[in-house]
Amino acid sequence: MSEARWYVVHTYSGYENKVKADIEKTIENRKLQDVILDVCVPMQNVLEEKANGQEREVQKKLFPAYVLINMVMNDDTWYVVRNTRGVTGFVGPGSKPVPLTEEEILSMGLNTTVRATSGLEVGDSVMVTKGVWKDNITTITAVNEKLETVTVNIDMFGRDTPVEISFTDIKKL
Repeated sequence: MSEARWYVVHTYSGYENKVKADIEKTIENRKLQDVILDVCVPMQNVLEEKANGQEREVQKKLFPAYVLINMVMNDDTWYVVRNTRGVTGFVGPGSKPVPLTEEEILSMGLNTTVRATSGLEVGDSVMVTKGVWKDNITTITAVNEKLETVTVNIDMFGRDTPVEISFTDIKKL
């Protein structure tokens, strides 16, 4: 079996999330977790100005009409992805999919094999840098590397309440 690589799939415009969901369901139904490792629709946060002059942060697709798939290319995986409703084809000449290069993968922030660990551990002191709990200093009670979140206790109404916060919203002290 060859190694998994990132491939780009072209979809109908607006079908990116539907294609992602359908492929994930097929992976689960056909037990293809070992050959189709990840399906993603890259998003970016953009500040959008509303009519009243206020700005708000919204998520927009980085590559509209494209879905990225980390998979081992073989006849079965090619068939599954290519025949998913909403998919128009793989990116590449003719019917031959071309995997992304290491440089392209790194520039998009996609994981090539395994995510690097956060360096955060249970018991670490952190300060919340964003959101409702900004400027709270607390201690980590759990770390979820896969979801890239930590659980901390925040004092609400005189009680410690567990709250899950993204790695990007905290700073280790």
